[in-house]
Amino acid sequence: MLILFLFWLFCLPSPLFNVPTATVAESNSGQMLGARIADDGQWRFPQMDSVPARFEKCILYFEDEYFYWHPGFNPVSISKAFWNNITTNSRRGGSTITQQVIRLSRQNKGRTYFEKLIEIFQATRLEAGFRKKSILNLYASYAPFGGNVVGLETASWRYFGIPASELSWGQSAALAVLPNAPSLIFPGKNEAILKQKKDALLLKLFQNEVIDETTYQLALDEILPGKPLPLPEFAPHLTEKIRKEHHGKRIETTIDFSIQQKVNNIVKEQHYKLAQNQIHNLAVLILDVNTREVLAYVGNSPTTREHNNFVDVIEKPRSTGSILKPFLFTSMLDAGEILPNTLVADIPTSVNGYTPENFDKQFNGAVPASVALSRSLNIPAVRMLRDFGFQRFYNILEKTNQKAIDKPADYYGLSLILGGAESSLWDITKAYAGMASTLNFFNNSSSEYRKNEFVEPVYMKNHDEISFGKTQQKPSVWNAGAIYEAFEAMEKVNRPSGEENWEFFTSSQPLAWKTGTSYGFKDAWAVGVTPKYAIGIWVGNADGEGRPGLTGIQAAAPVLFDVLNVLPIPIAIGRWFKIPYDELVEAEICTKSGHLAGLFCDETKTEWIPKNGTRTEACPYHQTVFLNASENYRVNSSCYPLSEMKQKNWFALPPVMEYYYASLHPEYQVLPPFAPDCLQEGEKLMAFIYPKRNEAVLLPKNFDENVNEVIFKLAHRSPETTVFWYLDSEYIGKTETFHELAVSPKPGKYILTATDQNGNELRESIEIKSTSENP
Repeated sequence: MLILFLFWLFCLPSPLFNVPTATVAESNSGQMLGARIADDGQWRFPQMDSVPARFEKCILYFEDEYFYWHPGFNPVSISKAFWNNITTNSRRGGSTITQQVIRLSRQNKGRTYFEKLIEIFQATRLEAGFRKKSILNLYASYAPFGGNVVGLETASWRYFGIPASELSWGQSAALAVLPNAPSLIFPGKNEAILKQKKDALLLKLFQNEVIDETTYQLALDEILPGKPLPLPEFAPHLTEKIRKEHHGKRIETTIDFSIQQKVNNIVKEQHYKLAQNQIHNLAVLILDVNTREVLAYVGNSPTTREHNNFVDVIEKPRSTGSILKPFLFTSMLDAGEILPNTLVADIPTSVNGYTPENFDKQFNGAVPASVALSRSLNIPAVRMLRDFGFQRFYNILEKTNQKAIDKPADYYGLSLILGGAESSLWDITKAYAGMASTLNFFNNSSSEYRKNEFVEPVYMKNHDEISFGKTQQKPSVWNAGAIYEAFEAMEKVNRPSGEENWEFFTSSQPLAWKTGTSYGFKDAWAVGVTPKYAIGIWVGNADGEGRPGLTGIQAAAPVLFDVLNVLPIPIAIGRWFKIPYDELVEAEICTKSGHLAGLFCDETKTEWIPKNGTRTEACPYHQTVFLNASENYRVNSSCYPLSEMKQKNWFALPPVMEYYYASLHPEYQVLPPFAPDCLQEGEKLMAFIYPKRNEAVLLPKNFDENVNEVIFKLAHRSPETTVFWYLDSEYIGKTETFHELAVSPKPGKYILTATDQNGNELRESIEIKSTSENP
């Protein structure tokens, strides 16, 4: 008896069901987002938590009315079945639901009397170790429902397209009779038999007063299950990601089902428009700024296999274009190396052979740093990165956990800021969310920071608590003041067509946003943040094919604002970021230059600036000048009486910056020239625009392989002055007003000299090469 007891005690395998299950993804409110079939080709969802009340009543009245009273087997049913089997040619089963669970766990071995004894033996052990509800859950989870459909939840979705909890009485009754003979009563076939069994079960429920007459009559008219329906696919790429990372499990995600549906519709509509220009791929990621939870995940547009519809673009590194520029702007504000509206140079620039260009091929001379950011000007960004140091900036990017930027800083160089590096939509959106979260936490705490603000986003609802680290007084990357000023500049970016007057509508949300376009029009980015949301958009072709019009502002920005417009406005959080006064100080700013006001700045204003901004230099562009009585010449003591001089403060840019700036700003007044008989000391009157110092000049060829002329350009503070040009000691020409000289020099090294009519001279070493040489 002891041996028999021990054998009984350990007769059940652990686990009872060792079979592969499907991977199921659900939203944060329980709606199915998608599923992937089990490894054995069966649609078998992970075990249910509970059995819906309607199905429970149906299955008990159909299979085992005394389920809650027997010890695992029903002697009366077994006796009746045994007598029927030996006295007639028909076969009748007497198995309880518990016995059927055992038979399912033993993979439906042959129906023999010995096998039946094993089932009874193990069924009693199952009853002793499990609650009745758990046994019913096992049956509902692993019972066959025809074809490769296993389990009630799977059957409910495959045959009716709804979760099991929403099954009606008629649907529950239809599914309850299927496991009894799934191969015989396959949905879509033998419908008369299926209907007969279903109706008989409904009648039994009615007769036992489980359902009333109205419910009974309505249930009789419900349609039968037919051909299996496709399962929902609201987030196919996230579902596939879950399959790889949590294989065979049911995962409740952080996805907001309503937002996901709306974003899916936007992507479908936008993809249709983009496809007209042969742009086939589109990805959208929405994060909750404060919890870093994924609210919507569209890994790709609903395109075709030919256009790589299965590729999850959110995780793929792509050229960043200009999307990193806000990080540089914030870094320089944080370090106290610029102020928000400091004038930065936008002039022809060449650094070791690298010659950046603005998107519009134009030069502005000088622009406020915030405007350079909002207009995404390339030349100011490159010059700012050169001044800041690309190794230093690279180290900051490392802190934001840009995993794809994994080569040494020298590998990228200055092109890092214009798309020379690659990153994924996941990492970029994460970094923007980290910036917004830093600012939010600082304002909502006692002006403190968290150590790990740039953490990985999460998509599992019941995830482990995100470790933002301990609070500290210093920021981990950027201070809140610098971030706020960057967001203020980014909020002023001109929105795409149709969104220009957004501020006049109460339903519109402010947004700090930035676009990016990679070289060759291969990648279009648009990323934006509010106090609640971080939204990342990527548009392009997964195979890297570039297309005209594939730019951030034309292709990605419309998607960004369509998404923004469907997001609920979080009233409790607010529409815009609070001002972090503890990281800002008031300062007098020169209105024209954006620098700290100097002694000679006539127009100033008081602004809040990051604390470290007090380290920046005072305005270098305002100076005091002495003029003659008519104010048309500058004078000094060498040529004009001191008593008759007029002193005046003047805003004057360096010659090259002035050359481009003056043509775009009619209000700009060029410094008057010195009186002819005045001595000039230390005055920089002119500067070369092309070529720049130590720059190699390539002799261009036309389509006939003939060498074209090279155009030398110079900016002079007094353009009407005559300038004489020399290569070494050889005179090559003169220019007036427009100082551009076309020459055809031979390859070699030269000293280029420009001398104006007043004897002022400018020299520069240049090297001229033919296009057949390596530059």
